[in-house]
Amino acid sequence: MLGKGLVLVEGTDWVRHRRVVNPAFAMDKLKMMTATMVSCAESLIKEWEQLASRNESREVEVEFSKQFQDLTADVISHTGFGSSYKEGKEVFHTQKQLLALAMATLLNVQLPGFKYLPTKNNRLKWMLEKKIKTMLMAIIQPRLASNGGGYGDDLLGLMLEACLTTEQGDKRDELTLTMDEIIDECKTFFFAGHETTSHLLTWTMFLLSVYPEWQERLREEVLRECGKENPTADMLNKLKEMTMVLLETLRLYGPVLLMLRKPISDIRLGSLSIPKGNGIVIPIPFLHRDKEVWGDNANDFDPLRFENGITNAAKTPQALLSFSIGPRSCIGQNFAMLEAKSVMAMILKKFSFTLSSSYVHAPADHITLQPKFGLPIVLRPLDV
Repeated sequence: MLGKGLVLVEGTDWVRHRRVVNPAFAMDKLKMMTATMVSCAESLIKEWEQLASRNESREVEVEFSKQFQDLTADVISHTGFGSSYKEGKEVFHTQKQLLALAMATLLNVQLPGFKYLPTKNNRLKWMLEKKIKTMLMAIIQPRLASNGGGYGDDLLGLMLEACLTTEQGDKRDELTLTMDEIIDECKTFFFAGHETTSHLLTWTMFLLSVYPEWQERLREEVLRECGKENPTADMLNKLKEMTMVLLETLRLYGPVLLMLRKPISDIRLGSLSIPKGNGIVIPIPFLHRDKEVWGDNANDFDPLRFENGITNAAKTPQALLSFSIGPRSCIGQNFAMLEAKSVMAMILKKFSFTLSSSYVHAPADHITLQPKFGLPIVLRPLDV
């Protein structure tokens, strides 16, 4: 589904991919995308305001899990593909179909060679993969053909520029990544840049609904730092309590449940010997609620534990694994946090909110952690 994008490649290939993709996620580049993130959130908020105005109670119930998936897809389509937004959105919808197909067959017993047989599901999978590749090629090739005209200031354009520029800033004659590798990175943009952030936003809304005192604290902070204006990157950078809440949400309800690693040499972890190349599965939720690491209140929602930064939040400085740690840590973590802050700041300025009485708390593992029955929330405009 993701091909050989940055998440899945290893060794020297990973170094080559990371070097190309890294410039697209530099903070100065991300700051320029804040206005797009805010604009996408603003469009959705206006829809909610219109729905609320039609009700006598001036309240509206919204299923946030689905709404945030649509919103983050909108954001990644704009920031990832810019002027090719409509084509990018079509790629996203096709990849979503591919994900649904992968989920439906996840637990099926896979016989050797079965994936090459022309079964109904395999034929559909091949058709969707071919469609995605064709659509992405149609976006990429005109940009490469533009030559000196620039490749665009979106994530794709920045990646293409890095592909064709040496470390000294000179032009290359050939791409650092192959066309198939560029396409796989685009797929990774979509999945990693949409799926995980939408769930971070969903669980943040859940926790702020359950803990209204923190909802009010964040609202006061947003109004103090942003006023009535749409937030800028510099304003969002000042939202310290917002950062604390997002980090605590990632600790309790992080989208990624497992992390896989293989040691490149024989290692020893405490009393455990692990041979080179042996697979290690790291169960993130268990570590994030371990009382020996996080204290007796490990199961409680307490954003103040991050008051002095991530490294001082637990007994171990690198205990928060939501974005992984080390060289292979998530390259898009600043993008995700900036987007989450942009969206939450816009919502907090406009609405107060509570959980709907129909909400059923059932976190479920669907590759990422998400509410099994959605997140229905009642919004009330603040000017009512």
